[in-house]
Amino acid sequence: MPDKEQVLAAAARTAKNMRRAIIRMTHLAQGGHPGGCLSATDLLATLYEGFMRVDPRDPRRSGRDYFFLSKGHAAPALYAVLMEKGFLDPEEITDFRAKTGRLPAYPSCELTPGVDIASGSLGQGLSVANGAALAARLNGTDQRAYVMLGDGELHEGQVWEAMMTAAHFRLANVCAIVDYNKLQLDGPVDEVKTLGDLRGKWDRFGWHVLEIDGHDLSAIYDAFAAARDWREGPSVLIAHTVKGKGISFMEDEVGWHAAAPDDEEYAAAMKELS
Repeated sequence: MPDKEQVLAAAARTAKNMRRAIIRMTHLAQGGHPGGCLSATDLLATLYEGFMRVDPRDPRRSGRDYFFLSKGHAAPALYAVLMEKGFLDPEEITDFRAKTGRLPAYPSCELTPGVDIASGSLGQGLSVANGAALAARLNGTDQRAYVMLGDGELHEGQVWEAMMTAAHFRLANVCAIVDYNKLQLDGPVDEVKTLGDLRGKWDRFGWHVLEIDGHDLSAIYDAFAAARDWREGPSVLIAHTVKGKGISFMEDEVGWHAAAPDDEEYAAAMKELS
C-alpha cells in the first residue's frame, strides 16, 4: 500500500478529474444525479486510491475487495473513479445513459467491469455487503466489503435490518459509508423524515462509528485506516458532505439532486474545475 501522503496526492487529482467527468457525463446525457455524485467524489477517490484491493486487468479476481454502490443513482461517480483506475476507457464517457455501451443510468455488474452490484432500488447494498463479508469469512480470506449509502436511503427499513445483522455476526470486514449531504429528492432529509441522532443510532446498533468531514481527504484516509484496523465488528463512516460539492451554484441546492447542466451551466462548471 502507498503511504498516506502519496494517497492524498493521488486522491486530490482523482477527485478533480472525477468531478469533471461527472459534469461532462450528465451534460452529454442530459440526465443523471450530479448533486449526490459530487458529494461522494472525495470519499470514492480516497477509497480507491488508498484502500481498495482490485485489479483493472482482472476485475473479477479472486480475493479482491468489494465496493457496493447502494445509492445507485450516483452511478456517474462510480464510473468516473473506474475510469481513473483503468477499468474503463475515458472515451466511454459518451456512453452514459446511451442505448449501447457499458455505462447504463444505474450500475450493472453484467455490463460494467469493476461494478459489484446492480443497484438503483435503494436499501439493498448493505445486505449484499454482509453476504460478501460472510462468504469471505467462510472462505478464510481477508476480503473487505465497502458499501456507500445515501442519507435519504436510510429511510429504508432493510438498511436497519442489515445493520443489526452485521453487528450480530461481528463483521469486521464490512465498512459502510454514509454520504450525509442532508438533501434528498424531495427536500432536506430532516424535513422529509428526520434521522435524529444518526451517530448514536449506529453506535447503539453495535457499530464502530467514525464521523468525519467527507471532503477532508486526510480525515477520510484516517477513517478508512481506522475501519480497516478495527477487529471488533463492522465500521461506518458518517461523512458530512455537501450536495454538489465543487460547483458553486450546485452546492447545497436540492434541485441538483436529479438535473443535468445545460450548455451555459456546463461551461460555468467546467471553468470552476479548470
